[in-house]
Amino acid sequence: MKKTLALVLAAVLTLGLFAGCTSNNPPANSNPPAGNSQPAGNNDPATAGDMRVDVFYYDFSDVYISTVRASLDEQLGALGIKPNNWDAAGSQPTQTDQVNTAITAGSKLLIVNIVETSTSDPAKDIVEAARTAGIPVIFFNREVADNDVINSYDKCAFVGTNAPDAGHMQGEMIGKFLVDNYDAVDLNGDGKISYVMFKGQEANAEAEARTQFGVEDANKVLTAAGKPELEYYDSSAATKYLVDTAGKWSAQAANDYMVTLLGSYNKDNNNMIELVIANNDGMATGAISALQNVGYNNGEGTTIIPVFGVDATDDAKALIKQGNMTGSIKQDAVGMASTIITLVKNVQSGAALMDNTSSYTVDEGVAKIRVPYGVYDASSED
Repeated sequence: MKKTLALVLAAVLTLGLFAGCTSNNPPANSNPPAGNSQPAGNNDPATAGDMRVDVFYYDFSDVYISTVRASLDEQLGALGIKPNNWDAAGSQPTQTDQVNTAITAGSKLLIVNIVETSTSDPAKDIVEAARTAGIPVIFFNREVADNDVINSYDKCAFVGTNAPDAGHMQGEMIGKFLVDNYDAVDLNGDGKISYVMFKGQEANAEAEARTQFGVEDANKVLTAAGKPELEYYDSSAATKYLVDTAGKWSAQAANDYMVTLLGSYNKDNNNMIELVIANNDGMATGAISALQNVGYNNGEGTTIIPVFGVDATDDAKALIKQGNMTGSIKQDAVGMASTIITLVKNVQSGAALMDNTSSYTVDEGVAKIRVPYGVYDASSED
């Protein structure tokens, strides 16, 4: 009887141990699940030992940002890193949730194309979350504050352009073109050039600078040559620009505006818009599409309304080569990605975040690296 009882107890203990080994509970050191918010375009978990890198984009639909993403994916892949790419689709609350999810899942580096630029609060929240987790954060493309954000954490940096440069370069390019082609652009022969400005987003550093200096610097060139300043198509407008209310700098927004404008401002009414200035190439191409629908900018033999943008995207470069767009300011997507990669390599090797950056243009007293712009027109080489 005692022997039988001992055998029964041994069997119970064996079953208990087996059940413990097959429990559904994860081991204590495993990463928690990422929840309902998954990385867009990359749902494969990182393999053990990989450095998990999460890249947060303000909007996948932005053409320039898509080019940066493609280059960054390629260059990270060359380092043996498969990034987790997240699409905020223009929503800051979504992006903030994505960042927190990635940190919980074990991210070792955050690379952030911030959505909200009118206030520092979202960027500050992301920095605080990164600091708490003890991981670096690299902001890029969309400007964040110096002291409130970058200088608040020693493992924080920014990679982007110097916002005013694009506006200055675009304005100078517009002014020189108009001086050389004034009579051809002045369609109604009134001695003045009527323009429309498409602004990407309110309170965005790049949009503000491009909107201001694209016109101001063009006027400097014009007046120096004895020509009158540009005139906004609607002299009664309180603001001299049209903004993409969705904040997406989209071709669709500019196209919608331009279609409406051409119904009232046209050659038949003797008040044709004679110049289009856009804060990016997406809006420039949207405006060109509307012009083409009514017979303009369709190549040789048609009237070309000068259209200027920023980014030098592939679509814009093709239109420029065809003679249907006049010029753009190149924002170097590959250069942006390769500069970010320099900082990624530092994190990967355990170096300080801003090591190996002496060859770059870095702001004094703040970890901000500036990627230079360039002019792109029909004479430019790809």
